Amino acid sequence: MKFVLLTIVLNILSFSQTSFAHHSDAGMDESSVVTLEGKVTEFVWRQPHVYLVVEVMENGEPVVWDVQFAGINSLTRNSGWNSETFRPGDEVFVRVNPAINGKPYGKISTIERLDGTPVAIAPGETTSSRVPADSFDGNWIADRTRVGPSYPGGFDGFFHAQLVLTEAGIAARDAYDPLSAENPESSCLGRPTPSAFVSTTGYLMQFDLSDAEDSIIINSEWYNEQRTVYMDGREHPDSSITFVTGHSIGHWDQGTLVIDTRNFDDHRSPYQIGVPSSSQKHVVERYQLIEDDTAMSAEFILEDPEFLAEPMHHSRVLLHSPHMNMLGTDCDLESTTRLLNLGS
Repeated sequence: MKFVLLTIVLNILSFSQTSFAHHSDAGMDESSVVTLEGKVTEFVWRQPHVYLVVEVMENGEPVVWDVQFAGINSLTRNSGWNSETFRPGDEVFVRVNPAINGKPYGKISTIERLDGTPVAIAPGETTSSRVPADSFDGNWIADRTRVGPSYPGGFDGFFHAQLVLTEAGIAARDAYDPLSAENPESSCLGRPTPSAFVSTTGYLMQFDLSDAEDSIIINSEWYNEQRTVYMDGREHPDSSITFVTGHSIGHWDQGTLVIDTRNFDDHRSPYQIGVPSSSQKHVVERYQLIEDDTAMSAEFILEDPEFLAEPMHHSRVLLHSPHMNMLGTDCDLESTTRLLNLGS
């Protein structure tokens, strides 16, 4: 078995998944790739990350690597994986973006079996016929051909590229250790709005309008987030009253659903890059059916004057996806702790 460290520009890797990854890429060195050849000792089929444990030989000594993949949702729906895709003893050749702390841990870039058989890790494009929606009710996922530029680092890279920070935001980002318990994901704490929106490149978002006069429920596969949007005309509560998912109120504007969310709990890293959010955080979303009701235009504006120097605006197209089933993401504490490589 061989262990070779290669520094490679990521965009030359034909099977790279970084452009649409929505698991945490925090703490990974996106500018380098480690090439590993070895035997599988364990295949960990858990949420929010699937892991392959690979033993390689380095200088005549065995070294065990944890290789992080996306969640079960993405691998099942888009790549056809299941809990039996790999077994102990399988020989594999993998490339990973290594952890910045130098430990034998990395995020998958490519993988193949040693007999040369490639293994799909990238979500495939939706090929099902477009189905008109009767309303906003149902399952929706991003049209990745119209999401806009992709960024190395997936979810993390998206916000690295998009957010303009205040001095306080820069200081908090620079002081952040993603490979420690400081990372909220180490305790299975999710990422509030607009996380579910951004995560639609790999995870379904579901609108439940069964009681639309009083409220709309928005569900996300990511960490099983559920958000209530009050449609009964109420105002936000006093700013001293805060919630993990914020407090959302909505109204219809000539067929466009407008959602205003405030009253967020403080959160150390809602964008997974060490930039916190404060009780001043404010998100406005707009959704409208388009293209004969087979798609939805979606946009949000994110403000947080304590940590963001200017508002962030993003838009994309979501596709009506009744052929896709909602798959939960029950966060497994052992799995997400493995992600952070705690105690290193």
